[in-house]
Amino acid sequence: MKLNTFFLLLLISAVSAFAQKNAITEFGEEVVLFEDGSWEYVNKEDATKNEIPENPKQFKRDKESSFLLKSKNLDVGFYVDPKSWTFKKANENEEAEYEFESKDGNLYGMVISEKIEIPLITLKNIALENARSAAPDAKIIKEEYRNVNGLKVLHMQINGTMQGIKFSYYGYYYSDESGTVQYITFTAQNLLDIYKDKCEKLLNGLVKVDR
Repeated sequence: MKLNTFFLLLLISAVSAFAQKNAITEFGEEVVLFEDGSWEYVNKEDATKNEIPENPKQFKRDKESSFLLKSKNLDVGFYVDPKSWTFKKANENEEAEYEFESKDGNLYGMVISEKIEIPLITLKNIALENARSAAPDAKIIKEEYRNVNGLKVLHMQINGTMQGIKFSYYGYYYSDESGTVQYITFTAQNLLDIYKDKCEKLLNGLVKVDR
């Protein structure tokens, strides 16, 4: 198996599941997650701690992102630059809708969606716990709310190590009454700064659409 393929399969395995019952945040708070998508802190005092900042910038779709992919599970789409990315229906992971691969290097992307609405703070905890299931040292390096084409999304960078490979997830998390989506790019940690602008351009193609 090629190293690139092995690396890709490792990263896919760590973001494939939404379902969780309990979670521990990167700050050590314990939360309980319920089947309807709601949640609560085990220690109520934690509810007032560690608020996520909001970026005042308005993030917009790049004009070169001209090809629209639509989700089958919720009312969102993904504008992609076909000159920079190859994309297809996901076949490595049943939980995913689409897979992306940069045409110029070791950068990948994925759309994982469900029809259930999940609060963004709960989705944050789920994403971190999923990453830690494959990389116990996974931690959130950056988090903020963003306005992306009129949608409030949670932006996160999660770093960790799997089988000696240092990786970074760099993605958007969004949920509304039609469902929930994790829109994620991922690569090796030492390559993220090189690819960050390209990640942002892809992620900023997230839009609301009619199905």
